[in-house]
Amino acid sequence: KIAEQFYTSAGIPIDEDPAWDYEGRYGTRKGDANHRFYIGLNHTTAALNFDREPRFHAWLSFDRGVFEGAGRTEDNSFVLEMRQGETSGMRSKSEHNVCGYVIKKLVNPQSAFAANSNNFIAEPYSFPLVRLSDLYLLYAETLNETRGPSEETYKWIDLVRTRAGLKGVKESWAQSTKPDKPNTKEGLREIIKRERLIELSFEGQRFWDLRRWNDAMQYMNEPVRGWNYQKAQPEDYYKVTNVWTNRVFQPKDYLWPIKVSTLIVNTNLKQNPGWGTGDSQ
Repeated sequence: KIAEQFYTSAGIPIDEDPAWDYEGRYGTRKGDANHRFYIGLNHTTAALNFDREPRFHAWLSFDRGVFEGAGRTEDNSFVLEMRQGETSGMRSKSEHNVCGYVIKKLVNPQSAFAANSNNFIAEPYSFPLVRLSDLYLLYAETLNETRGPSEETYKWIDLVRTRAGLKGVKESWAQSTKPDKPNTKEGLREIIKRERLIELSFEGQRFWDLRRWNDAMQYMNEPVRGWNYQKAQPEDYYKVTNVWTNRVFQPKDYLWPIKVSTLIVNTNLKQNPGWGTGDSQ
């Protein structure tokens, strides 16, 4: 799901870029010279991994993706092999990646096995509690909700996009199949939501965003999908499968229950909807 949310290299959604083969995203392609810094040369991987924005390759890795980290740099990077039985693939029931994508973001690239040793040295990486990008996007969201699209609203989104190596909202969406999207409050709201998902991915923000937008019922009941990690051949591995289908998010899950002991101490309190005895929600 998250891998599909990142933009194309043009800075727009993969299903809105007329130059990007959205229908063929689950097919396969071989890495070539134009993508050698992100995808292993002549290695077969999903078409979904090609021609994506910089944050996609900076924060995610995948089967046959070029990996820098674990002590490796551009000069001695390696190609990640994630199919069944391979070094980073399913080797046992307790050693495998269930979706086919691994997170590089927030992992210190210097964490690595010590030279000529089996000792793994984990270097710390401070988890961000407050990010300037978060504040910019919150401000842009506020401006859009109160005033609608404006140059001031675009300005704060574009600051985040520029840092990520992308053109501004208006310029990017001019190439889209939905060029008028940034011109309406609803369209720009959708753009801001997606920008927050991408920019703040894997930092714990999505959990709260979905709840304050009242979108959790839509997204938190979807199945978790991934590549077929139990297969060794690319034609079998690159088939989208449901990894987990038992996700259940109900209206009551927007709020947590109040402890019974707290309700007993303070009889003026009422249990949150859906959590009380006999409540049908």
